[in-house]
Amino acid sequence: MKQEVLVLYLATSALDAPVVGWSRYDGTGRTDPTAGDGDEPPYTTGVDALRDGWRLFQASQLIPPYPGHEYDTSFLKHEFFFEKLS
Repeated sequence: MKQEVLVLYLATSALDAPVVGWSRYDGTGRTDPTAGDGDEPPYTTGVDALRDGWRLFQASQLIPPYPGHEYDTSFLKHEFFFEKLS
C-alpha cells in the first residue's frame, strides 16, 4: 500500500474555506508534482478534497497571536493534511 499526501492551506480554519496554497506528494510514483507546477489549486475547498476521496488526517492547532504580534508573518496557520492510500 502506498500513500499520496495533499496539504491544503485554507483562507480560514473552516474546511469549506477557499484554498490559498497547496502541496502534493505522490508516494505511488505515478506522478512527480513540484512546487509551483500549477496556477490553479487541485480543489476549491477542503470539503471538495473530502468528496473526491481524500481522508483528512491532520489540521493545524488554532493558536491566537500574542498581543502586539497580530501582524507578524509566520507559518500558514490554516493547514490541512489529507491522504489517499492505493
